[in-house]
Amino acid sequence: QVQLVESGGGLVQAGGSLRLSCAASGRTFSSYAMGWFRQAPGKEREFVAAISWSGGTTYPVDSVKGRFTISRDNAKNTMGLEMNNLAPEDTAIYYCAANSGSSYSIPRLYDYWGQGTQVTVYS
Repeated sequence: QVQLVESGGGLVQAGGSLRLSCAASGRTFSSYAMGWFRQAPGKEREFVAAISWSGGTTYPVDSVKGRFTISRDNAKNTMGLEMNNLAPEDTAIYYCAANSGSSYSIPRLYDYWGQGTQVTVYS
């Protein structure tokens, strides 16, 4: 069992930055790949980025490459998402999730989810 809690969301002007964090409970955090998803009002949940269990490989979606960086610290049971050059279209609730498999972009294949944190970008 893994419990996930996101933090770090907020209101930011376009071009600004935010850092999201995901804190995990449970001793098996390092055995899961981790992912970030987002969901805007009226839209489906969208894959943002994933990171392998070791942290050695990352999988950002094309729309965030060069702007968002996913990272993890297995010693601290945490995962982060550094978001730079934010745009209004990045506005959404951001969720972290844990994945025991190897297919990272499909929400239904994730085992555990956090409650989400709101990110709002204004122009």
